[in-house]
Amino acid sequence: MARVPAAAAAVLRRVRQSPGALARRYRARGSHPTVALVHQPHPWVRAAGLVGVVLLGAWLGLLVVGDVRTPVGPMNTTMTLRPSLTGGTKINVSPLGALELRSHVAPVRLDVNVDQLDPDRAQALVDHPERITGLQDEIASDVTRGTLDLAVRSCVAVVSGATALGLVVYRRPRRALAAGGIALALLGASGGTAYATWNPNSVLEPRFSGLLSSAPSLVGDARSIVTEFDIYQKELARLVTNVTKLYDVTSTLPAYRPDPSTIRVLHVSDIHLNPASWKIIASLVEQYDINVIVDSGDTMDHGTAAENGFLDPIADLGAPYVWVRGNHDSKTTQSYLERMKNVHVLDDGRAVSVAGLRFAGIGDPQYTPDRSTEQAGDPAEKLAGARLASALRDQKAAGTPADIAIAHNPVAARQTDGQVPLVLAGHIHHQEMEVMKYGTRLRVEGSTGGSGLRAVEGEHPDPIEASVLYLDRDTRRLQAWDEIKLGGLGLTTAEVSRHLPKENQPGATRSPSPSGSTPSNPSSSPSPGSSPNPSPSSSPDGP
Repeated sequence: MARVPAAAAAVLRRVRQSPGALARRYRARGSHPTVALVHQPHPWVRAAGLVGVVLLGAWLGLLVVGDVRTPVGPMNTTMTLRPSLTGGTKINVSPLGALELRSHVAPVRLDVNVDQLDPDRAQALVDHPERITGLQDEIASDVTRGTLDLAVRSCVAVVSGATALGLVVYRRPRRALAAGGIALALLGASGGTAYATWNPNSVLEPRFSGLLSSAPSLVGDARSIVTEFDIYQKELARLVTNVTKLYDVTSTLPAYRPDPSTIRVLHVSDIHLNPASWKIIASLVEQYDINVIVDSGDTMDHGTAAENGFLDPIADLGAPYVWVRGNHDSKTTQSYLERMKNVHVLDDGRAVSVAGLRFAGIGDPQYTPDRSTEQAGDPAEKLAGARLASALRDQKAAGTPADIAIAHNPVAARQTDGQVPLVLAGHIHHQEMEVMKYGTRLRVEGSTGGSGLRAVEGEHPDPIEASVLYLDRDTRRLQAWDEIKLGGLGLTTAEVSRHLPKENQPGATRSPSPSGSTPSNPSSSPSPGSSPNPSPSSSPDGP
């Protein structure tokens, strides 16, 4: 038997004497690794979780206690702050619709719900509209007071909501207080951003969504803005007055009384054999008290004689009808319309005076349904536009300048730049507005027929679009325009967006009118307006 070293023998004896001690020592050593295996979240994950708690708690706080009931003139309203990616103000006039104002850019939106009217004050305002002058200061004061009350209540709401939710989630008072402090800081930053981006002129360009019959009375008529002094108070008082009239105790819509200083032009285009379009146009003529309708072409789809009966409702629309041929309209279509008493067909630069305005136009040189002829494309459109521009120059030289030119294709319409203040077109099935290089404003209309049969080709029908153009009766210059968009296939609700030309904005300087001759300075910069968009090479109503 091999001899065991003395040290090893001593250890062996110690183990035999106390086996429990070794086991306890082993268990003690084995317990350390379990502490090291506990998962520790990344700091960014903890921060994201805290932010989520803050936002959710602040939102819940605003939902529960973050609204303020305050009178605005004769109306009792409820003001609320809501999280939003775009900001702005939304005025809910249930059940008539809602007005949206681009009042500020911040991650919070101001919702104003019109709850009810004070019957006596509302009736007094309806019976005596001259009192709107005295309402200006009162309404501005009401809005200011309500906004301050809302700011204080919102601070309490977001801090309480975030703190309470933080306490529930973390069960630590310090973490919960941190959540409340972060919520207050975020609300303060949002309020500061809203204040820095505050745009009082937003009341001049509201966006309405709701019943089409309510839009003219609620949005109001367009007027020339001559001064920016207290413009916010005036327009806000006008808006409150309009809402009050719609909530009149008779529960009926007031008669729309347009400003007598404006001429109202309804611009339609690309009806494409949609029979619903005629009822919509007739409704717009009645609602807006339209003076003249301009159709920039593609009323038909194939232009055959069999389709001519589709045009008969034009005789009963209640306003003169100015028409130019589109690339889906034939000469047969044009001849049929020329026999109607209230229709003015324009071609080859012909001009006509209707409703206090002088129009000149040219038909589309191409006829898409004719497959036996090769389509000439943009060169043919440019040539037609050049002919229209030449006719416009001749009319100016004769002392009878046109106020509005009309062509179906925007490519042709662009050739009139510098020869007329406003040119109308269609063809591309969506709305555009642009001030071209030499000062002519180009208005491209969407499809008033919702693209016709093409409306059902996609998942969602195309919207039905039209515009109301307001022109000054004396200067015959564009003052404002309303973009009207109805749900696909002509739903009963609508979106109406009011727009002002930049030169008609408060404080802006009026841009010079296009001269009657070709500008002598071809390097002049574009006039103020929306950014020019190149015409697409292909269009929805092509071959």
